[in-house]
Amino acid sequence: MREAVLDNGIRVLTERRPDVRSVAVGVWIAQGSAHETPESGGVSHLMEHLVFKGTGRRTAHEIALSLESLGGSLDAYTTREHTSYQAHVLDEHLPVALDVLADLVLHPRLDPSDLELEKDVVIEEIAGVEDTPDDMVFDLHGAKFWNGHAYGQPILGTRETVRAFEIDDLRSLHFERYRGRNIVLGCVGNIEHDDVVSQLMELFGGVGAGCTSPEIEEPADTISGRNSVVRDAAQAHLVISHATPSFADPVRNALILISGAFGGGMSSRLFQRIREELALAYSVYAFQSFYSKAGMAGVYVGTRPEASEKALEGILFEYGKLCEHGVTGEELEQAKGHAKGRSILAMESTGARLLRLVGFTLRGEPYRDLDESLARIEAVTLDEVNSACQRFYNPADQYTLTLGPA
Repeated sequence: MREAVLDNGIRVLTERRPDVRSVAVGVWIAQGSAHETPESGGVSHLMEHLVFKGTGRRTAHEIALSLESLGGSLDAYTTREHTSYQAHVLDEHLPVALDVLADLVLHPRLDPSDLELEKDVVIEEIAGVEDTPDDMVFDLHGAKFWNGHAYGQPILGTRETVRAFEIDDLRSLHFERYRGRNIVLGCVGNIEHDDVVSQLMELFGGVGAGCTSPEIEEPADTISGRNSVVRDAAQAHLVISHATPSFADPVRNALILISGAFGGGMSSRLFQRIREELALAYSVYAFQSFYSKAGMAGVYVGTRPEASEKALEGILFEYGKLCEHGVTGEELEQAKGHAKGRSILAMESTGARLLRLVGFTLRGEPYRDLDESLARIEAVTLDEVNSACQRFYNPADQYTLTLGPA
């Protein structure tokens, strides 16, 4: 890994991989749904859409064709804390990819007529989530669980907020946030660091430094207990969770290992108990989400409405066993092997390497090579894991939201 900082504050991270013929490159902006007010919910995601409608040099079709015609790809996404634009191309086409990304990010047309069209697209996207209950339940759960904090706002916004945006809202957001101090650039593949930095200085060097995005506030509190949202569906969808510290807290590694042992695969406790023994669900798994100020660890299950209470009882019974007795030494070793194996296998992809490379900077952590990261997983002790089990997996402290028939 090599790093450079341009004069305007843009951070550049590269990793040379001479054994591949491709390059993954991306731009990250410190602007996501957690930076929004309830009234501006969805503006970050709408901006991500709108930049693809055209720039001063390229139409929407020319943007789409620019890399597809070379066998490459261009994509973007919005999270709670960042917006990202990424390209994957052959190494010989890196200059084209960098030019397209710089054009998109720095010089979008932001035309009023394009905004009205893209509002309809985003509203269709919202409708798609509403028609996908195993996605919708997480939005509904987060809105209650985070108890008014911005982490609970839907990334897409709502129909009302999306329809209310004017073009000046998007132009103001772009002027204020798409600036040097908020930008991280990453590049992984068959590249030379100095060559990449030289190209980026030419393409991004002229953007102003601007001001950093405002810091996200820490959640005051989350809730426990139970809620339900009645909706006609073939299944009931349940999300159970407990608040955790942010990704900077060392307990993160213990929670990742617990999640793997508890509900991370076919050999996990939840899969064996809820699906294999009781046949109460097709899909049941544990998850964890870590942000800069807080996080959550929990479980999702989709089941027949008439079996939902039995499924929840079974899951909370497993929570109780986990809280009281923790995991076994054998389970911990299996979870470590699973986590390390997934990490190593992911490194065969330049895209995964790019996300890992940039992730340290986005999280404000020092860079660690793969061996260091694997060593940190291996160093987690059984006592640390079982202490986290008691702290975060008490069945009486969980919050559950059910989406499905009454």
